[in-house]
Amino acid sequence: MIVLNRFRVPADQRAGFLAQAQAAVELLRTKPGVQSVDLVQNLDEPDLWALVSHWDQVGSYRRALNGFESKTVIVPMLSLAIDEASAYDDPAHVGINLPRGLG
Repeated sequence: MIVLNRFRVPADQRAGFLAQAQAAVELLRTKPGVQSVDLVQNLDEPDLWALVSHWDQVGSYRRALNGFESKTVIVPMLSLAIDEASAYDDPAHVGINLPRGLG
């Protein structure tokens, strides 16, 4: 399962974003079920960043966001993400995929 969170970060906010993102990455890497976590920058648009993480299952990712430390380090960083769907999986594991509110 992959989680892709994208961020639009103006150049004058980059240093603060990178500090916040690095703390989130380090904490996410300690969570059960995580396979990898990477912070990447777009090659063509330098203000576009992504946090890409791979997980054993969606439950592992959701549980990683629980707890005091996650809510003070990871969640504030994720609140800066572009508002779009972020969790992806193999279609064979997804099953019938209904839009939010229709399931």
